Amino acid sequence: MDQDDDSLLALAAELARQAGAIILAVRAAGFETMRKDDHSPVTEADHKAELLIAAALRAATPDIPVVAEEEAAAGMEHDDSHNYWLVDPLDGTREFAAGRDEFTVNIGLIRHGAPVLGVVGVPALGELFGGIVGKGAWKETVAGRHPIHARAVPDEGLTVLASRHYANDSRLDAFLAGRRIATITNYGSALKIARVAEGAADLYPRFGRTMEWDTAAPQAVLEAAGGKLTDLQGATLTYAKAKWENPHFIVSGYSLGGH
Repeated sequence: MDQDDDSLLALAAELARQAGAIILAVRAAGFETMRKDDHSPVTEADHKAELLIAAALRAATPDIPVVAEEEAAAGMEHDDSHNYWLVDPLDGTREFAAGRDEFTVNIGLIRHGAPVLGVVGVPALGELFGGIVGKGAWKETVAGRHPIHARAVPDEGLTVLASRHYANDSRLDAFLAGRRIATITNYGSALKIARVAEGAADLYPRFGRTMEWDTAAPQAVLEAAGGKLTDLQGATLTYAKAKWENPHFIVSGYSLGGH
C-alpha cells in the first residue's frame, strides 16, 4: 500500500470531523426524515456526509474500494475485495431524527475479512474515537487526545448497554440472567461499542439486525482497546459476508472476552 496505517487512520479521523460538522449544520438548519426501501430512516445529513467521505477516500486511496451504507442501500454492488473501507456516514439516524445526541460517523478499514483500523466520531458530544488493532486506541475531545482501554469488570457488577430500539427484547433478559448487573442503559448507535472500548461500560449484547458498516469502525476501536466483538458462539465477527449482514453479536471488555 502507498500509505501506512497511521496515515490512513489520520485520513479517516479528519473525514469524520468534517462529516460531523456537515451533520450538525444540517441539524441546525432543519431537515426532513425519509424512509428507505427497508423502512429505515434516512436524512439529508446521511447523504451529504457520505458524499464527502466516499469522494475523499476514493481520491486519497484510489486502490482501496469504498463500501458505504447509502450507496449499498441504493443498490450499488461491490466485490469482496481483500482490502476495503466500510462507511456508515450517520449511524443512529433514528436518534438524530429524534433530536438525540447519540449518533456517530463510522469509518473502518477491512483487510482479509477483519477490521484493522477505524474511527467513530460523535459530533454532538464533541468526541472522536480511533484505533489500530494491535497498536492501541484513543479518544479525542476539545481537551486533547488520550489512550483508552477496556476495563476489568468492577466489583459492583456489569455496566450493560443495550439498544433503545430493542429495549424490551426478552433475549437480552435471558442472556443477562445469572450475571451480576450494576446498571443497564438503553441508547442508540455505535457509541455503545465506543463506551465499552473506553472502559465506561462492560457489555453490549446485540440481538437486532446490523450491517457490516455499522460495526467495522467501532470493532476496530474496541479491539485496539483490548475488547472483543464476537458472535453468540464466541467467534470474532468477520467481514465480506453475504449481503453485508451481521449475525447477533456480543461486545465485551477484555476480562469478558478471554484476554
